Amino acid sequence: MAERAQYEELARQFSAFGAVKREMGRILPPECPAGSAAVLTLLGRHGDMRMSRLAELLSVDMSVTSRHVAHVAERGWIERSPDPADKRSRILRLTPSGRDTLDELSRRTTHLLARRLSDWTDDEVGQLTQLMTRLRASFDDCTRTPANT
Repeated sequence: MAERAQYEELARQFSAFGAVKREMGRILPPECPAGSAAVLTLLGRHGDMRMSRLAELLSVDMSVTSRHVAHVAERGWIERSPDPADKRSRILRLTPSGRDTLDELSRRTTHLLARRLSDWTDDEVGQLTQLMTRLRASFDDCTRTPANT
């Protein structure tokens, strides 16, 4: 197990990671803030879904999810249709315009990462991706109980 100093340094790096997120946010088009981009990304990755599932994936409450969904729906990037299994629920689906917007977001993000990591080897980028995936999975695992602090 890592020593306390390593975890403290890791916590400092997470705090500093905010600068990376801010720069990634600055490349988004003005009409597509981060919350809207997250909605499009999740629908693109996971396909059609109910708003409750989207809220779960976003890790925010339904009121926040509703605001994000309203924003992307107003722009014509998603459609909300009745759920055949439960007419009270809605199924969210990307529209062709939403898919185009998602493609543009992906292009911008990929371009930024390629520029910023241009001096990294392919192996280093792969290692970072693998470790970040593993880190996220460690936090997603609800069956784990926090260690006593």
